[in-house]
Amino acid sequence: MALLENMQVFVRVVDLGSLSAAGRNLRMSPALVSHRIQQLEAHLGARLLNRTTRQLQATETGQVFYQHCLEVLEAVERAHSSIAAEGGAPSGSVRVTAPLGFGRRVLGPLVPEFRAANPMVDVRLRLSDHLLDLLRESVDMAIRMATLKDSSFVVRKIADLRRVLVAAPRYLEARGRPTAPSDLLEHDCLLLRFPGTQQYRWTLTSPGKDEGKSTKLSIAGPMDADDGDVLTRWAVDGHGIALKPLWEVAEEVKSGALEIVMPEHPPEPVQLAIVYPHRALLPAKVQSLSDFLVPRVRSLLAASHPDAVL
Repeated sequence: MALLENMQVFVRVVDLGSLSAAGRNLRMSPALVSHRIQQLEAHLGARLLNRTTRQLQATETGQVFYQHCLEVLEAVERAHSSIAAEGGAPSGSVRVTAPLGFGRRVLGPLVPEFRAANPMVDVRLRLSDHLLDLLRESVDMAIRMATLKDSSFVVRKIADLRRVLVAAPRYLEARGRPTAPSDLLEHDCLLLRFPGTQQYRWTLTSPGKDEGKSTKLSIAGPMDADDGDVLTRWAVDGHGIALKPLWEVAEEVKSGALEIVMPEHPPEPVQLAIVYPHRALLPAKVQSLSDFLVPRVRSLLAASHPDAVL
């Protein structure tokens, strides 16, 4: 067991690139992480890491051993999952990250229902509109609402979501209603902004004979935030135009607090998906949560507005 734990520590050190980062991730002191690596090197009779004051890299032997460690740890994971598949209940902790608004409205209320059916699985929920590093944060699964690029991660699609531009009627009466995408450049646009975000690039589609074409705009505005609910509040209060998934603002649109802007030029849809680190076999605890969430999330979002889910 000690050898297996030391292998897990070694993999995390290589993944994160430092002893201190691995220690924070594993809730160990850097000294203990270093001691575990030294134990592993002594057991193998080989140096696995080259350490300098500025960087840490796996040696050639370490790189080969790292790949074997992944195979061993995956085999252990597969063995645990096979027990669950034979009737054993999934168990352990699942670390989940999700956007703030989605977590508050959709995911948060579903977690107790999942726990009632799977009492041996603990759910550790971290909500943020920032895109967290799954490896560095030791996340088991992330729910992303984005245009997902190819990566080494596994993606399980939940739904394509319709997005809209919205503003308060009083803002539009005071500033005028945009009729063409380029008109947005003269308006106060409310932006979701944080390091690495692309939300300031808005892509709008065209109707009629130009259907299928798109207009890409680099949007600027006097106010931005890293919390999507703040943008909704600003829009309702008449401070500008926001780009939002329809399900998030369906109630405000229905009540008249917000008006859909340029419905003939809607923003491109966004994909809602579950993302988890690439593995040949998911742990039973992660698979069970994923299988539980997908149909329920689809139903809840579709119920919020008939056209919310494409």
